[in-house]
This record gives sequence, structure tokens and C-alpha cells, in this order.
Amino acid sequence: MIGRGLYPKPPDLRLPETQKLSDGELFWVIENGVRFTGMPAFSSPGSQNDSWKLVLFLRHLPQLTPQERMEMERYNPKGPDDRMEEQQEDDFLNGATPAPKPESHHQL
Repeated sequence: MIGRGLYPKPPDLRLPETQKLSDGELFWVIENGVRFTGMPAFSSPGSQNDSWKLVLFLRHLPQLTPQERMEMERYNPKGPDDRMEEQQEDDFLNGATPAPKPESHHQL
């Protein structure tokens, strides 16, 4: 959602233009970010091991299975609108009666 308003647009990390980068180049971008873009630096003392894990994750993205994607999506943070929509879907599927919408009393 955040990436929609960025310029330049964030790349699809599965595509060859990202995958052709060396592991060291990917690590450097993760640690140092990319100036004048939405990619911040993620370096901090003791975080290099995490950055190397991200390099491995980026390498795996082109082979990501549908099951892995579904599991990852389960852990995505959700905003209030997403949670309310999910609750409404659950209520509907479980036979709950939706709350009535407030009526408008505006007169023309």
C-alpha cells in the first residue's frame, strides 16, 4: 500500500533486474538504502546477519510457492479497514445479522 505513491516505483524483486545483482550488491542496498527513493537503510549494530537472511529471501522470491505466499500473507499487518472487512466476512459466513446502517435524516 505504501509503495503506490513512491517515485520511482519500487521494483518487483522477483524480476531479473534485481535477481542479476550479486549477493554483495543486494546486501549493500539493504544495509545502506537507495538515496532519493523509498528504500531506507536498515543497518544497525549486529543486524548484518538479518541482512544476509534478507538476501537469501530475495533469492527465493522467484520460486515462491502459492502455499508460501499464503502463509506470508497471514502474517502481514492489517489496518483497521482490513480488520473490519474480515470481521464482516466472518460474520456473514457464520450467519450473523449485520448491524443496521444509521439512516440519514437530511431534508432537501
